[in-house]
Amino acid sequence: MRKIEILDSTLRDGAQGEGIIYSVQDKIHICQALDKLGVHYIEAGNPGSNPKDFEFFQEIQKVHFENAKICAFGSTRRKEIICEHDSNIQSLLAAGTEYVVLFGKSWVFQVTNIIKTSLEENLNMIKESCAYLVKNGKHVIYDAEHFFTGYEADKEYAMKTLNAALEGGAELLCLCETRGGSMVHEVQKAVRDVVKTYGSKVKIGIHTHNDCGLAVANSLVAVEEGVCHVQGVLLGFGERTGNANLSTILPDLQYKMGYECIPPEKLKSLTSVCKEISEITNISLNPQMPFVGGNAFAHKAGMHIDAVLKNPSAYEQMSPDLVGNSRVFLMSEVAGRSMIIEKIRKFFPNVKKTDAVVEEICDKVKELESQGFQFEGADGSFELMVRKLVDKYQPFFKLHYYQTNGSYPRPEEGVNSCAQIKVEVDGQIEITAGEGDGPVNALDIALRKALERFYPLVSKIRLVDYKVRVLDGKSATASKVRVIIESTDGEISWTTIGVSSDLIEASWIALSDSFEYKLIHDIEKRYQKII
Repeated sequence: MRKIEILDSTLRDGAQGEGIIYSVQDKIHICQALDKLGVHYIEAGNPGSNPKDFEFFQEIQKVHFENAKICAFGSTRRKEIICEHDSNIQSLLAAGTEYVVLFGKSWVFQVTNIIKTSLEENLNMIKESCAYLVKNGKHVIYDAEHFFTGYEADKEYAMKTLNAALEGGAELLCLCETRGGSMVHEVQKAVRDVVKTYGSKVKIGIHTHNDCGLAVANSLVAVEEGVCHVQGVLLGFGERTGNANLSTILPDLQYKMGYECIPPEKLKSLTSVCKEISEITNISLNPQMPFVGGNAFAHKAGMHIDAVLKNPSAYEQMSPDLVGNSRVFLMSEVAGRSMIIEKIRKFFPNVKKTDAVVEEICDKVKELESQGFQFEGADGSFELMVRKLVDKYQPFFKLHYYQTNGSYPRPEEGVNSCAQIKVEVDGQIEITAGEGDGPVNALDIALRKALERFYPLVSKIRLVDYKVRVLDGKSATASKVRVIIESTDGEISWTTIGVSSDLIEASWIALSDSFEYKLIHDIEKRYQKII
């Protein structure tokens, strides 16, 4: 089984995506998560580009890694400047990393029109930069920027740039599909040529972008043609349309194509690591993402669910356990009895299709969905609804009332609303208030304050997503709205739903369900029984 090295560029290429900003501590946490996953290299940024990256490289030296090598990233020396006097080259030395990813130009157009130097000087810049870094104790991964475009424009010169890096002592030549416009057959042809020419002398890698939706495909075909090193971003984000998605590439290479990337036991943490990095990045994990998305192993149609319950391979191309994901049955009016049975078996292990409760739940789902509820995206609320119907539910608090109001202009930054709430727990009354950025935020804060005295664990609940959809636009301001809230306690996530013609009421329904769901599961976890 051929081994494939993995380099993750979440902190460098990924950080070039719109709206992505990492603190030094964020970057350290991401490095630790990637190390836990078992990637071989982490391209952590350009120490010469900004003070924050330089600070990061100072701090990361204090952190121990079991699997990954931290890499500093930067360009070859500037034209007509020796390496000793080039600030970027010197910053790569100062970063203190064992490995350096160095990029240079492969495309004649970039050489003559962008950096405006001679073709010969560009070759010298590549060779001398590699040699200088190697002489100073660095392992050099050379990124041949715009290689495939350069290969198509002037194959001979593009190959000369690789040779210059090889002569300079680079131990890996990575072919970069920088513009993301190359077709699969074009990548295949160029990689085959490079592997034939240099594959016996040095390791060959691939780095692709997704402008034509082919980043993953181009990476896979490159491996098939002999590269042993793949670069990408774990969740695929990055500049423009993003980079090759490693969360897709890793299972494809390992489970579909038979290559060895990372140990299988570490690949089982893929989904959890993706969720962790998505949280740090503050980007929602796309539910349609292969292997790690929430819908990657989700089934909705009744006949599909019935078949999967009999044999998962009927509609699943692999077991979700291999990547740390789980099978999901989406609840809806088309799901059928098989879905209902699977959902309520945690309450009634011996339930049958003919049991009256199954019919009752099916009818209730249809009734609520006709009102605007949509349980396929609200697992928490669906479970609470089932518990109520099968008498496996106990309320943790009773609402007496809530009041919300807002003000404009804002009295202070981040505050424009307040909420008052009165709840009862085991006969004890609690009246509290909260202020926040909008009435829902204020209501969330007030409810949390009211319940913390009775249930301290609610302090762990955090609202991570809030969605509103108008269900009947024709009714204008009297329209019904559907509110979906995603919550987390740092370990698991759950989703709840509320529907009303009043936005605050719909939000309250979803919010209270979220708290109830967490409290129920905490008690069941603690006492290991269904309440």
